[in-house]
Amino acid sequence: MIDAIGRPQSVLVLGGSSEIAQAIVAKLVPTRCKTVILAGRDGPRLLAAAEAAAQAGADTIETVDFDATDIAQHAPVVDRLFEQFGDIDVVVVAAGVLGDQSSDEHDPLAAAQVITTNFTGPASAMLAVADRLRHQGHGRLVVLSSVAGERARKANFIYGSSKSGLDAFAQGLGDSLEGSGVRVMIVRPGFVVGRMTEGMDPAPFATTPDAVADAVMKGLASGAGVVYTPPVLRWVFLVMKHLPRGIWRRMPG
Repeated sequence: MIDAIGRPQSVLVLGGSSEIAQAIVAKLVPTRCKTVILAGRDGPRLLAAAEAAAQAGADTIETVDFDATDIAQHAPVVDRLFEQFGDIDVVVVAAGVLGDQSSDEHDPLAAAQVITTNFTGPASAMLAVADRLRHQGHGRLVVLSSVAGERARKANFIYGSSKSGLDAFAQGLGDSLEGSGVRVMIVRPGFVVGRMTEGMDPAPFATTPDAVADAVMKGLASGAGVVYTPPVLRWVFLVMKHLPRGIWRRMPG
């Protein structure tokens, strides 16, 4: 249960090995969030995320096998976790993959896997989570989107469109939860320097997992519905969305 001054005491991460999610957990735990549930694909990265939560000071840490593409298991997993832990104050939706546009656009199955991991799967899980949060009457749903979803570029239209779908879904879900005590916060980072983008040249206004986590913490404290990181990207993409298509097509990869 969120305490009297608004600090969450429990967090569930869908995509528990995500670098950004780990950075968020590392900042939540010292503020009294002592129960950490990490749902992700079983393996060394998930175990490392659990160890990091323990080092941050979490009292209760649970790892749960969760695959964003295994849609049939989403509702049972979510129901079991809420029944086991009772109220969960914050749910972070962090499952996602970048994919490889150069090959995925010639491989429909690979492209579909990216879209399922980034949009269809998280959307399924978010509906299950939203039902439980609505029932408990409070909670925050933090959705890691991307500025790439603001307008898909030719160089990453598979990833960009998957994030665009997730972003629109999260906006609608947030509107549907109005008055329930549950809020949705959409996080739109720019290029994040980390494991997912290793070997790539950073784009302008690049950020880090730690900086994204700082923005999430500020957003949770202020009750923000949408967070850009860095903040300047809000204004950059306000312009980008309205560029003539002929100019947009010439944008560099």
